[in-house]
Amino acid sequence: MTTQVISMATLSILHLLLTTTLLMVPSMAHNIALLLDDVPNFSNFNSLLSETKVADEINRLNTITVLAVPNSAMSSVAAYPVEVKRRILSVHVILDYYDPNKLHTLTNRSTIVTTLFQSSGIAENNTGYLNVAKFDDGRIAFISAAITNATPSSNFLGSIAARPYNISVLHVGAIIVPPGIDRLNHATFPSPPPSKAPTMSPTTKAPTIAPTTGSLAESPVADVPRNSSGAGAGATNTADDKDDKSETSRLATKAGHLLVVALLIAFISLS
Repeated sequence: MTTQVISMATLSILHLLLTTTLLMVPSMAHNIALLLDDVPNFSNFNSLLSETKVADEINRLNTITVLAVPNSAMSSVAAYPVEVKRRILSVHVILDYYDPNKLHTLTNRSTIVTTLFQSSGIAENNTGYLNVAKFDDGRIAFISAAITNATPSSNFLGSIAARPYNISVLHVGAIIVPPGIDRLNHATFPSPPPSKAPTMSPTTKAPTIAPTTGSLAESPVADVPRNSSGAGAGATNTADDKDDKSETSRLATKAGHLLVVALLIAFISLS
């Protein structure tokens, strides 16, 4: 009888420890290939992510946004070498979470955001940053911060998948190729974020992907980055990402320790 009571108490403790461990372990990592498998119109973009290994980078990161390009707009990158394709796709990975609601609630006409390419060590002349531009007619476009006007750009067209505040996959209308990205071939320190968004002429027409046109009401000023749950975030989020990763690592370590303790208790109770 005493043995049964001890066994029941041990099982209760084991159950509690295992439950705590599961709660402390970070949520299951996302898989960009699986998220895009549900939308066959993006199969070329999906395949290229895997071919260039950018998919591996996406899957290991937290709090990111992927700008997915449909098959009809992928032909412009076909002639580039694999390494240059990797750079271009890295520009389509924003190191912060943006879903449609967050985009539409950005307070400024222009917001500078950091991309995965900025962490490559070869980004120069703002090629590692994007400008999120809001137009008078309500449209939103992503423009390379290395470009000094509103053309070329890639319109935001909708959401493909979202797991707040882990990963957001957005549908954009065109591939973004920063000028000179195919000529960067030496390691440098990442360039600092632009002090302000590239100047856009008030008379510059909005991107021509959509059937209507509009203009910017004023020269945009870079929005102040905020945390992931707020309305704006950008180039200064790198340190926060590192803190998040450190916290995740600490939680995983604690969870592992608890799991070991639970297994030891179970082993002793069965002896």
